[in-house]
Amino acid sequence: MDRLIRRIRSWRHGLKFARKGRHCRFQGKELVIEGHVAVGDYCRFRDHVILRAHGEGKIIFGNHSGCSYYCLIEAEALVRIGDNTAITEFCVIRDTNHTVYGTDHHWALTPHITKPVLIGDNVLVGSRSYIHPGVIIGEGAIIGAGSVLIEDTQVGPYEIWAGAPAKKIAHRVKDVPPEKLKETQERIAREGLRKFRYDDL
Repeated sequence: MDRLIRRIRSWRHGLKFARKGRHCRFQGKELVIEGHVAVGDYCRFRDHVILRAHGEGKIIFGNHSGCSYYCLIEAEALVRIGDNTAITEFCVIRDTNHTVYGTDHHWALTPHITKPVLIGDNVLVGSRSYIHPGVIIGEGAIIGAGSVLIEDTQVGPYEIWAGAPAKKIAHRVKDVPPEKLKETQERIAREGLRKFRYDDL
């Protein structure tokens, strides 16, 4: 019975999207979808996720991507998330913010800054991260938990960023300390890589 309820719930949530790919799962009771939100194949969304596109704005997910619990994504222009990318719990991604520098007016009265947010393929965005307008994150990058990526930050491919404001702290494949490289290679040789769950589909 529980499985049937989950399938019905997932089907009903799927109707909210501008475009929905194949074999997506919308597992939570609460999933808010407003405006143009499109998702690719095999996407997964947990409970209490809000995806809100205003006016002509668009939120677009590639294949095999999704959001964990309590994520908020808002777009007035574009938020694009690539394939195989995970937005983990309690993350906020916005392509619009208030202008606050150079004025003493109340922040609610100031004009908005709107710049697209582009997140590449195979990216992991750690829990409680906040991504501001104009941020670009390259393929394979890792954003550490609790990071704040300020306006116009550009994260290169396979870089690791963390902090508030976030800064580059390492690269996944360049200048890896020899002991860390050896440890990783030994562990992969011993345990192997996890099988990709969609290989048999």
